[in-house]
Amino acid sequence: MDYGLLWYVIVAVLLLEWGWDQVLETLNRRHWTAQVPERLKDVFPEDKFQKQKDYRRVNHSFSFISSAVSLVVVLMVLLLHGFGWLEARLQVFGLSPFWHSLVFLGVVGLLSTLLSLPFSIYHTFVIEERFGFNKATPRIFVADTIKSLLLGALLGGLLLGLFRWFFEWTGPWFWLWAWGLASLFAVFFGRFYTTLILPLFNKLKPLEEGSLKQSIESMSKAAGFRLDRVYVMDGSRRSTKANAFFSGWGRQKRIVLFDTLLEQLNEEEVVAVLAHEIGHYRLKHIHKGTAVGLAQTGFTLWLLSLFILHPAIAQALGAAAASFHIGLLGFGLLFSPISGVMGLASTILSRRHEYQADAFAAQYASGAALQTALKKISAEALSNPTPHPWYVFFHYSHPPLLKRLEALDL
Repeated sequence: MDYGLLWYVIVAVLLLEWGWDQVLETLNRRHWTAQVPERLKDVFPEDKFQKQKDYRRVNHSFSFISSAVSLVVVLMVLLLHGFGWLEARLQVFGLSPFWHSLVFLGVVGLLSTLLSLPFSIYHTFVIEERFGFNKATPRIFVADTIKSLLLGALLGGLLLGLFRWFFEWTGPWFWLWAWGLASLFAVFFGRFYTTLILPLFNKLKPLEEGSLKQSIESMSKAAGFRLDRVYVMDGSRRSTKANAFFSGWGRQKRIVLFDTLLEQLNEEEVVAVLAHEIGHYRLKHIHKGTAVGLAQTGFTLWLLSLFILHPAIAQALGAAAASFHIGLLGFGLLFSPISGVMGLASTILSRRHEYQADAFAAQYASGAALQTALKKISAEALSNPTPHPWYVFFHYSHPPLLKRLEALDL
């Protein structure tokens, strides 16, 4: 069986990427402290700190096993030329090139989802259940899975179908049209996510009238932010973990608070967290993050256009001839290291934005209240308070808790 040089390159990329992830995971695991950091003793009593270490240890082992299984499956598919086998089986149906590509990628996506499903079930109903986080019932889990599959098939199929059509229509310049379409999608769903997508999975209701809403309105007015919509989301249906986020812009901008956040924090702390989210908007972090993401997407699509019909990719995946879907799949396997490097720009920018939003919150709300809120949220989620600096650099979109507390001291 002739694998071709690129086959070995793909295998080497997969092995090196997995190995590097394990190095970072091991460094992070060994960096856990035996004692509670002095600054966190008020929210991390000894029993909770031990529980946090147990939770991290279990997740570390789970991550190793799940990633190793995924790696072995992909390597076996490559070794046996499974993608080429699927390509040949679909040929007998006589589909047009357009539909052949969509069916091929749909089958690969479905099989990937089926592979990850047992791990998702175990993590939700065994690990998260064991540590008291999971609130989802099997019915909710099944409904979420079906909705996600249908939504992914609809939106993913639409995007891929249009990409495929651009490819037939414009040839090597398809990446420009695809970039334009991807940009429109990103802008559209960035603005309407909380009105179109989120309600499919969660219930949103306006924040009730009362002292909290009055305090939020006073803070937002001082911060120069027109507060139109603050919603409470039923996050407690699935988990006890708390969160808040900002979505959209213009008249569609919304701040969403998890109901668990309102349960875990007092009024002053909730206002401080909300001031942080407003800071992201006022400091134009959403626009900057979107711009960086669109630039990365354009660069990725341009690289894809250079290699998508390269015969070596078809040979490496065991296909008889180069095609749009084989090239897209092969490029995805090869692109992982470049994607990781590009992702660093986004994570570094995101961490910087978090510091800036914290400073904004300290200016228009209470910095001390934000500190206690961050500590409570971290402790309730059993987050690792002492991650390794390298792990933070490559994986954390938010600065570590102790670093954020130190920055707020200034």
